[in-house]
Amino acid sequence: MGRMERPGDLITTTEARKLLGISSATMTKLIKRAVVVTYSDPLDSRVKLVSRAAVLALKVRHPEAA
Repeated sequence: MGRMERPGDLITTTEARKLLGISSATMTKLIKRAVVVTYSDPLDSRVKLVSRAAVLALKVRHPEAA
């Protein structure tokens, strides 16, 4: 299996939560279930980033999650 390319449209998980209108707990569940893939912020390893496009696609596919 090849290495996945890191998207260039990364936003913080907090921004993703706001886009989806979900709680921190729900965001954590989505991450643990690998529904949302996270990347480490190169400037701050404590910060997790997600693809804005993936979050918006999730919102379209599963409006109940938003």
